[in-house]
Amino acid sequence: MDKAEKAKPAEQDGENASRRDGTAWELLGDFTTTTRLLPISAISMCIGIVAAFLALALLRLIGLFTNLFYFGRWSTAMISPVGNHLGIYGVLVPIGGALIIGVMARYGSERIRGHGIPEAIEAILINGSRVEPKVAILKPISSGISIGSGGPFGAEGPIIMTGGAFGSMIGTSKKSAAASAR
Repeated sequence: MDKAEKAKPAEQDGENASRRDGTAWELLGDFTTTTRLLPISAISMCIGIVAAFLALALLRLIGLFTNLFYFGRWSTAMISPVGNHLGIYGVLVPIGGALIIGVMARYGSERIRGHGIPEAIEAILINGSRVEPKVAILKPISSGISIGSGGPFGAEGPIIMTGGAFGSMIGTSKKSAAASAR
């Protein structure tokens, strides 16, 4: 290989040129990995498994509050509030749920407001992937009350926020950098 071929930019000769002259690390930039990836991946898989069980617990909590508010029974079975016997007073159930959540937000954490996805993105971008531990407790409870009392929300956002809060607690306990916590 003569000097003229070596001097060709990597864009002209493709990927092989970067391998020949040793600039592959410069071209890959952030896409390189080290052996540190393995323990981070293992921790991430464990967090994912725990988050799946937390999601299941949230769904059970929604079933519990639906049964308590509309039927007055202690059960975690997922049931529609359509068959309740409250009559016209069934309209007051979501209002009562909203009042309970308002008290929780006022005296607990205002991070429980909203449906979870914007709050999770804010925690990642602005707060360096840090979520308060009390949010990991209050968010599923407030979401269970809200959805169980007939609030117009879904469980996806709170599941994301709860899993993110749990992952953040693990990340902060390990004293990891914000980039690793993401």
